[in-house]
Amino acid sequence: MSVSQGSSSEVVYSIVIPVYNEEQVLPELYKQLSPVLDSLDGEAEVVFVDDGSTDQSASFLRGLACRDDRVRTIRFSRNFGHQAAITAGLDAARGQAVVVMDADLQDPPELIPELARKWREGYEVVYAQRRSRRGESYFKRFSASIYYRLMVHLTKVEIPVDAGDFRLIGGSALVALRSMREKHRYVRGMVSWVGFRQTGVPYTRKERFAGETKYTLGRMLRFAADGITSFSWVPLRIAVHIGLIASALSLGMVLWVLYEALIARRTVPGWASTVVIILFLGGVQLFSIGMLGEYIGRVYDEVRNRPLYIIDDSDGADDD
Repeated sequence: MSVSQGSSSEVVYSIVIPVYNEEQVLPELYKQLSPVLDSLDGEAEVVFVDDGSTDQSASFLRGLACRDDRVRTIRFSRNFGHQAAITAGLDAARGQAVVVMDADLQDPPELIPELARKWREGYEVVYAQRRSRRGESYFKRFSASIYYRLMVHLTKVEIPVDAGDFRLIGGSALVALRSMREKHRYVRGMVSWVGFRQTGVPYTRKERFAGETKYTLGRMLRFAADGITSFSWVPLRIAVHIGLIASALSLGMVLWVLYEALIARRTVPGWASTVVIILFLGGVQLFSIGMLGEYIGRVYDEVRNRPLYIIDDSDGADDD
């Protein structure tokens, strides 16, 4: 027998959960999430977004949607990425407030009622802010700390330090966020950019319940690059400043060569200094061109205007 929780028009809370190869975690996630849904002060739904999983995640979610009317599932035609999965969940959510959380149980479901209470107090964005990160390597903790603090200095957007995608978004902030359709998405930065009343709730991030993280070092670096280039022109300015410094050094070298040749009448030793200068200027030029390429590539993706994601199938709540 399915668990009925009323019509879609009555939904107050939508819990959006991106899923990618999480078959080991999903049963425990549902077990912990069910009593939380019952404890909320309004009807709730869960929107699972299967981001092209290759394990049995899709099969489990399909069965879950058949058993529980509060569960809806969306399956992508392929892997489009974590941020695209969050976006699809936000687009499909029917609640007045949307809670975004990961499927690995590092984001504790029991914190959702506290996020909801803050929303009821009038905040339109309530983000969960990590006090500590259990079960993560020293390198990951250190690099994350450096990255978040670097973002504060590089951007004009006040992105909360040590806050991930686990947050509640409602009201005008949710409407504004849904209207932003850029291709290279950094959702936590976009939520900060829209403004409105925002506050944080501290929590201790748990260890992953099972399986392995899907964020490899390469994906983390690409995600970091998207965050910086989406909200800051500083890298371009750095390239300009390096170019100016290189030009000044080169001009000084030219003046020194002219002095040696025309005034001091000394032979200028040639090849070593010339090679160093050429390599230095070549490196500056390649760095600057590469930085320009990063931004131009993003402009190219926006001009193509391809969809952010493609849905293959869905289950639950009218199967729309």
